[in-house]
Amino acid sequence: MENTGTGNRSLSSEEQIGILENHEGKHKNIPGYREKLFENGLYPLTSTKVELMQINVGKLCNQKCTHCHVDAGPHRTEIMTRETMQHCLNAMNKNGIRKVDITGGAPEMNPGFRWFVEECYRSGIEVMVRCNLTILTGDNRYADLPDFYAGHKVHLVCSLPYYSSDKTDQVRGDGVFSKSIQALKMLNLAGYGDMDKNLVLDLVYNPGGAVLPEPQKCLENQFRKILLDKFGIRFNSLYALTNMPVSRFLKYLVDSRNYEEYMELLSGAYNPCAAKKAMCRNMISVGWDGYLYDCDFNQMLDLRIYSEYNHISNFNLESLEKREIILNQHCFGCAAGEGSSCGGATDL
Repeated sequence: MENTGTGNRSLSSEEQIGILENHEGKHKNIPGYREKLFENGLYPLTSTKVELMQINVGKLCNQKCTHCHVDAGPHRTEIMTRETMQHCLNAMNKNGIRKVDITGGAPEMNPGFRWFVEECYRSGIEVMVRCNLTILTGDNRYADLPDFYAGHKVHLVCSLPYYSSDKTDQVRGDGVFSKSIQALKMLNLAGYGDMDKNLVLDLVYNPGGAVLPEPQKCLENQFRKILLDKFGIRFNSLYALTNMPVSRFLKYLVDSRNYEEYMELLSGAYNPCAAKKAMCRNMISVGWDGYLYDCDFNQMLDLRIYSEYNHISNFNLESLEKREIILNQHCFGCAAGEGSSCGGATDL
């Protein structure tokens, strides 16, 4: 693909959608995702049952990773208010949704984060938190989080791009790997990764470029052996996630002229079984401003659900469980190979 000269600026949602939908024009080697579903009798793709609410509590983050589909970073000001969090809590309690996936940015940087975790725990809602690990090590305000998490039985899903410093720091910045190892040791000390204590610590791997991840089980075995042998670190499971052609990674693909090749790679690895089990079918995604989406990726493309009940303040479960999922070319990322759903939720 020709270089569009985007420079250092972020791509708008309109620009991203324009790039993704261009398969019908200039990039004819890339099939349409909807057409692939139709071939397998999966189109239109509809919701099954909303069992999980994924909540993006803001785009503020202490890191600025090259693959981040949220375009998060220290400069972002989008933060979910406590009022919106209360709406989320009300909707889950009223409708029997017993699992929440809290993400960001670095969700811990939202001022209402601990309050929200405590309220969910008090309501009997299973809490999953997406943690980038380094948030635990660089600021004393967050140093007690391992014990806070353990005390509230939080299921942690932590991003570790690789088990070596070179590949990790390449994606996340100098020194990130050593800080991540320090954070994992802190979590192990709090009881995470110990199978007898029921404190779940899962890791997430993303490849460092425009390639598909290696088979998940093979990677998990590698991570488990090396992290234990070299650092004494234990964890429960590892998820290998495909880099989604959205936001910052989409911009990288365009500027590096890798877009068409990567999309051909994703579409060539299309797996109808993975498409059928996509996370969007049993969850609802809530943006920092309370608007509702099929998934976190649609959220970043500003593709709100097709419903008059598209805000958490007027949450209507009956309507949401009958909805048609909004699709575009980025959906190939969740349907490539083994799929890219992590515990019913998305990439960090």
